[in-house]
Amino acid sequence: MANTVDELRNEIRVAVGRYEREVSSGFTKEALAAICDELDADVETDVLPKKGTMRAAIAAELPGVDDGRDQSSGFRKAELEAISSAL
Repeated sequence: MANTVDELRNEIRVAVGRYEREVSSGFTKEALAAICDELDADVETDVLPKKGTMRAAIAAELPGVDDGRDQSSGFRKAELEAISSAL
């Protein structure tokens, strides 16, 4: 299991067919759309919505991801662990 947030993000990226990043970086819209597709989250990804919309759709799909908080910022470590486990 990954220890850092960056390692968790990279595990998730690889699980949905995206590329690992060597530098610390949040998810791109494309990566969030790939996660939504993989989880069958209720969001239209043909035209990419805002990141917060996709984060909220992911949160609604998974226990362990707080769907009650403002989704304008990135996922917390525990939420990344829940996403990684689901994938």
